Amino acid sequence: MLDPLATVTEAFTSFLFGKVETTRLPVRTSTGQAQAVYLPTAAPGLGDSGVIIGREVYSGKGYIYDPFQLYGQQLPAPHWLVLGESGNGKSALEKTYVLRQLRFRDRQVVVLDAQGEDGVGEWNLIAQELGITPIRLDPAAALHGGIRLNPLDPAITTTGQLALLRTIIEVATGRGLDERAGFALKVAHAYVNDSIRDRQPVLTDIVEQLRHPEAESAETMNVDIDDVRAWGLDVALVLDRLVDGDLRGMFDGPTTAGIDLDAPLIVFDLSHIDRNSIAMPILMAIVGVWLEHTWIRPDRKKRIFLVEEAWHIINSPFVAQLFQRLLKFGRRLGLSFVAVVHHLSDVVDGAAAREAAAILKMASTRTIYAQKADEARATGQVLGLPRWAVEIIPTLTPGIAVWDVNGNVQVVKHLITEAERPLVYTDRAMTEDGDPARELAAEAAAAERASAAIEAQLADEAYGSSESTVA
Repeated sequence: MLDPLATVTEAFTSFLFGKVETTRLPVRTSTGQAQAVYLPTAAPGLGDSGVIIGREVYSGKGYIYDPFQLYGQQLPAPHWLVLGESGNGKSALEKTYVLRQLRFRDRQVVVLDAQGEDGVGEWNLIAQELGITPIRLDPAAALHGGIRLNPLDPAITTTGQLALLRTIIEVATGRGLDERAGFALKVAHAYVNDSIRDRQPVLTDIVEQLRHPEAESAETMNVDIDDVRAWGLDVALVLDRLVDGDLRGMFDGPTTAGIDLDAPLIVFDLSHIDRNSIAMPILMAIVGVWLEHTWIRPDRKKRIFLVEEAWHIINSPFVAQLFQRLLKFGRRLGLSFVAVVHHLSDVVDGAAAREAAAILKMASTRTIYAQKADEARATGQVLGLPRWAVEIIPTLTPGIAVWDVNGNVQVVKHLITEAERPLVYTDRAMTEDGDPARELAAEAAAAERASAAIEAQLADEAYGSSESTVA
């Protein structure tokens, strides 16, 4: 039975105020409040122009990067440093990045491929897919009609030639040229360039002139000709290695005709050179200077110069000086330099620490794959990474990296399409042993588990540390 009093009260209330219902108020929040809860994604994106790298691990947003689109707005320089131990996905990132950049018609890429197996560089498959023949620098093949690059190529300015000759000698000896040896080299170079007109001057001409200087060389300094010969003897012995030593055949003749510098992808296969020998930085110096004077032109093309094992460049003060000029010069002509190294300690603890720091400063984009905790802390200190990023680096799994684009720091999972997969993976064991489909599925599952673990860690950072905001 209804309570008469309650019925009267409800009727009277409805008459005065209308029908009364319990409602749930809408949830409202501000952008600032949302960012406070979602700290790791507070940094703005990089825009929607460029190539797709993958997705941000925490937010799930697509991650798009292009140094040519960002340069001048979000990037002070278009150069890029890629760090990380082997097996974490550096090679796959480089290759997919290049393949995706080449979809733009105004892009051109040069790769110094210093790694490989089965007698070819690891970029060989991609070159074949694009119908391109790699430029294979091999001392054994050079003696039988292989590729030659001439340090005295007329395409290189006389100043550039002399700087390159000095660098070759300084790298080989591990010390700078003294004034007397430098003078002997300068006089020999000038005489060779002035006296040979019917062909390309070559290193053999320089060596011969250093060993048998002209009388005019002594007269210019008012010294005895035997002194000039003595000053240039050590220089001649070093250059003789490129003429008649273990590097014979690659640099002691005219530049090979027919090298296509207009191809979208140019691959210099250096895999036949011992990467731990002094030959590698010498080789990179010669290729770098030759490209500077023959490949980089003031047109509308955007160029990418990617160097594997780049510590050979950055860790030599003499080679680093040549590349510093190239990087500064390249910024005005649309050049993005990509340096790939395993450890930052490879390039900041050696004799070239000052030159290495200068090149690192030019790299406004830094991608860091998994490293040990001590290495991650050292890397974070040198590169100025936020604490949360440094703590995450040792936990990263293959394919996931910390990206720092001029202070915009994100954790990014690199995504690879099925069409790209057979071209970019260099670990043959992944597909030659066992069931490829099962291994790919296992890899995908492991990546998803790693992604979830990193998301959880980032969430803990967001709620538990005021220092976890993105720089």
